Amino acid sequence: MIDITIGAADFAVLKADLLADDVERCAILYASQFTRADGRTRLLVREIDLPSSDDYMCQRSDEAVLRPAYVARITKRANRENLSLVFVHSHPGASSPHFSITDDDGERHLAAFLATRQPANVHAALVVSRGGIRARQLGTGKEIRVVALGEYRTILFEPDGVPDAALETFDRQVRAFGVSGQRKLATLRVAIVGLGGTGSIIAQQLAHLGIQDFILIDPDVIEITNLNRVVGAVSTDIGRAKVDVAARYIEGFSLDANVMRLKGDVIRAQVAKAITDADVVFGCTDSHGSRSVLQQVAYQYLIPCIDMGSTITTETGSITGVFGRVQLLAPGFACLSCSGLLHPEEVRRDMMSAFEKKQDPYILGDREPAPAVISLNATVASLAMTMFMAYVTGIPSTARYILYNAINSTLHSVRSVSVTNCYICSHAGTLARGDSVLLFARQD
Repeated sequence: MIDITIGAADFAVLKADLLADDVERCAILYASQFTRADGRTRLLVREIDLPSSDDYMCQRSDEAVLRPAYVARITKRANRENLSLVFVHSHPGASSPHFSITDDDGERHLAAFLATRQPANVHAALVVSRGGIRARQLGTGKEIRVVALGEYRTILFEPDGVPDAALETFDRQVRAFGVSGQRKLATLRVAIVGLGGTGSIIAQQLAHLGIQDFILIDPDVIEITNLNRVVGAVSTDIGRAKVDVAARYIEGFSLDANVMRLKGDVIRAQVAKAITDADVVFGCTDSHGSRSVLQQVAYQYLIPCIDMGSTITTETGSITGVFGRVQLLAPGFACLSCSGLLHPEEVRRDMMSAFEKKQDPYILGDREPAPAVISLNATVASLAMTMFMAYVTGIPSTARYILYNAINSTLHSVRSVSVTNCYICSHAGTLARGDSVLLFARQD
């Protein structure tokens, strides 16, 4: 199967240009090609090229033909940078668009031309009208899904054949966000990185929402100090991997659940790459290093990540602050670096081996465990779950960066501003670059 994934802001620019009037128009999408472990190919849209009037041989209400020199120029660049191409054109009118016989003929020639230059790459075609869009693999009748990522995860086009969800089991929530919302949940593969205090609650709530496909990642085992916070863990689990405890709960709830368990640290590139098989990620880690890797995966592979954290501050034995944070990392939203939430020195420390830390004169001793209680973890996890439901199903909740202050009993929705040309979340950075850029993680 094949998907096209595009930032919602980029799609808005594309649509505004193509539907500016009743004349057919064209556009080219440059995309990084990435193939998941399950064989699904994703085309991650990196850039839009809008032809000028001089790039057309003809342009009317029922036809638009690009000059061979323009096509040669964009294919030369795609070949040089190993990019896939998505050929887009508009159809005037408000009805749902379909590819015409003329489109079929033109695509066959384009597909044959590209097959001799980039035989390993998948290319696509997309047609847009005021009534919607339709997409397929170039030169074939094989329709492909189109997903836009922004304030919501929006499926712009879905081929036929989406499996039904178990609607009876989830009747009460179907009454909240509808059959289509439940089906969207049932088709997702969700990764949870960190199965401790917040991650174990996230796993529990996802199972009850109807998620069937999981990737669980955590390097640690249950210790006696975890038992008051890790949901599903019992005293006999001491020494058992946290991913196994979470998997036991999920599989006990649903016999049909598919759970991949990975006992490893996400700061290692080999472990982090497992996340790229997910549709959505929950970041439930407590280190700067792991968060720096998670945010890069989110933007580089266009996989939305909901990152969360909780903090209890104390002074001379008294609580001075109780805070929580939930933040969406996705195209159009500032990354953790832009938000000022990652400390470079802490990232450096987290990336070091135990031997390297001992040799570093600036690292003295181990970190003290931070205070944590299950109620705060549960509050933060539930805020993250509500954000996830809104993001996926479209329920009317628009907060994508939430700050919680338990002492003042307040929630604030805020928005961080992306730094121009950020090395992570901008088009000049790792955004939509897929495998063409190494993860800033341990390569051992």
